[in-house]
Amino acid sequence: MQEDFSTREVAQRLGMAVRSVQLMVDRGELQAWRTPGGHRRILRTSLDAWLTGRGLAPTKPADLPLAEDGPPRRLKALLIEDSVHYQNLVSLLAHQEYPDLELHTANDGIGGLVMYGQLQPEILLVDILLPGIDGAALVTSLRSQPQFANSELIFVTALDEQQRAPYAFALAGLPLVHKPRLVTDLPPLLGAAIQRIGARQAQFAG
Repeated sequence: MQEDFSTREVAQRLGMAVRSVQLMVDRGELQAWRTPGGHRRILRTSLDAWLTGRGLAPTKPADLPLAEDGPPRRLKALLIEDSVHYQNLVSLLAHQEYPDLELHTANDGIGGLVMYGQLQPEILLVDILLPGIDGAALVTSLRSQPQFANSELIFVTALDEQQRAPYAFALAGLPLVHKPRLVTDLPPLLGAAIQRIGARQAQFAG
């Protein structure tokens, strides 16, 4: 079993930019050694520890394709959010941390339902308060569609815990980002979603 990997291989595995992985090494989150040519090689044990520390599955040989395997198919994400400010912020975070993620945006709940049917995204990011139909009702509607079972769902909201109480029926057990903490909380949740998608795809492929 391969015991260390290039930053590009780890970036493919985590769905991150190579630069993000390099920064993780610089911060000591991943342990690496350098080749005589100055290239980082990240230890499998270090990567597995990082994954398991976040409740994710450790690596398997098939998880880290060599460069000649070509880039992985781009995952699709749909953000349903009526605020242009937060649309831009989510887009910036997604493209910075997960450049292979193909992000689409809908401005309201009805448009989001239509785009979901067209795109069949693997990841769905939904604001709770939306024009036309709120995020909780939207997700309740989508749950009736068989393909929704294969989508990763993340709620985003500016509502505090008390204000979210009327929507608890839809939010229970699902990841949620409070908008004041979007910059810190969204990237790791996206990473965990990408990890779960990869695990399911590997299971189906096997």
